[in-house]
Amino acid sequence: MGNCAQGCKDYWCRPKNTNVRLSLPAVCFVWQIAMIILFGVFIRYDEESDTHWVEFRREHNISSDIENDFYFRYPSFQDVHVMIFVGFGFLMTFLKRYSFGGVGFNFLIASFGIQWALLMQGWFHSLDPNTGKITIGVESLINADFCVAGCLIAYGACLGKVSPVQLMVLTLFGVTLFAVEEYIILDLIHAKDAGGSMVIHTFGGYYGLAISWVLYRPNLHQSKRLNGSVYHSDVFAMIGTLFLWMFWPSFNSAITDHGDGQHRAAINTYLGLASTVLTTYAISSLSAKRGKLDMVHIQNATLAGGVAMGTAAEFMIQPYGSLIVGFCCGILSTLGYLVLSPFMEKTLKIQDTCGVHNLHAMPGVIGGVVGAITAAAATEDVYGHEGLVNTFDFEGSFVNRTVGTQGGHQAAGLCVAIVFGIGGGAIVGAILRLPIWGDPADDNCYDDEVYWELPEDEESIPPILEYNNHMVTKNPDMSESNFSVEQS
Repeated sequence: MGNCAQGCKDYWCRPKNTNVRLSLPAVCFVWQIAMIILFGVFIRYDEESDTHWVEFRREHNISSDIENDFYFRYPSFQDVHVMIFVGFGFLMTFLKRYSFGGVGFNFLIASFGIQWALLMQGWFHSLDPNTGKITIGVESLINADFCVAGCLIAYGACLGKVSPVQLMVLTLFGVTLFAVEEYIILDLIHAKDAGGSMVIHTFGGYYGLAISWVLYRPNLHQSKRLNGSVYHSDVFAMIGTLFLWMFWPSFNSAITDHGDGQHRAAINTYLGLASTVLTTYAISSLSAKRGKLDMVHIQNATLAGGVAMGTAAEFMIQPYGSLIVGFCCGILSTLGYLVLSPFMEKTLKIQDTCGVHNLHAMPGVIGGVVGAITAAAATEDVYGHEGLVNTFDFEGSFVNRTVGTQGGHQAAGLCVAIVFGIGGGAIVGAILRLPIWGDPADDNCYDDEVYWELPEDEESIPPILEYNNHMVTKNPDMSESNFSVEQS
């Protein structure tokens, strides 16, 4: 408080009011009512989810209901949905006193984000110019989950340091920025990015890092006691890791073309992830004097191969190529936790709680580079003429595009993702600095008690017991057999 008494104008020196009793309900109610109105005006079922499907099927000579896209996409949608709500949620429960916030606020912002994403992505991709309506189906739901993933990645960089109201604002702007950069990269530049190495992970990572940079807390060391894990919190976070690891092949293949593209994307991701695990364990063990593994590395860096395989997942990178990508990402991501994270906090003033730079931003960039190189090196000998056309969608206005040009456009897409992430994050971070959001004080971060009603602590030991340093003694009236437990 001494600096504040001397007239410190730093935002973080101001007294904090964490009471969100009015602001959080107001945001939730108003924004949900807005969603209801906007959905009523714009959103309609597409032809495969409408009751006119029977007529559509007959007009297009579709022989069976099994050809409805639902039966192709829904299994992948389920996997992606589990990743968003369970995988990301539990991955952020590693902090000893912030498990409610990790999984609970993940639930809140994802539920809002998918609604706003259906509208934003719909306005850019599926708005019917004749009717002014957006049509949605199962693929729209998958894309909405993808959009929300970018915001959840950004949340990881700010975990424990922001209020739920700030997270809603972060999501509102994050989904908007995502929809714009996605449209530019996928539609205007015509880059391929089925698993979102660029569109999701690079954007989301740098969006969160830029916000964290703007919201830098010089006195965050006051909460250092809570910025860590305990045994059971790391186990819960590992559950999130395993859900993400198992379902990542679905994430990268969910919206690829039916048939060989989807099949190949799942294989490439599967292999990339497996390779990453071994190198992560190797570097984690090498980095410790006695070879002991660090759970932070195992929870996070083991997923980096899935991130990096997102762009090139459906390309003919070959199985050994997937293993190489995973191998490199396991090394770089683990070294990121060992070297880059401390450097970024000390020198660049970026307090990255979950290490999203090492798990998402850096592997996302690697994935974008791998995608650009693989696209530029594609040949008809490897793909076949029709395979080349199908993989890169060299049709319509892009029918004359060459693989070399495609490689350049892949690189351009990566640049767009970085610019939108850093630029958008800096602007949103400035908005989140306003003293109206109910964020916690520097000495009260990483603590669920600020925003959650917590259950009372476990009942204390009955008064008949008296403790010394090593053992429990008994009341003479009680049986000796009941008191053979030593105090740890």
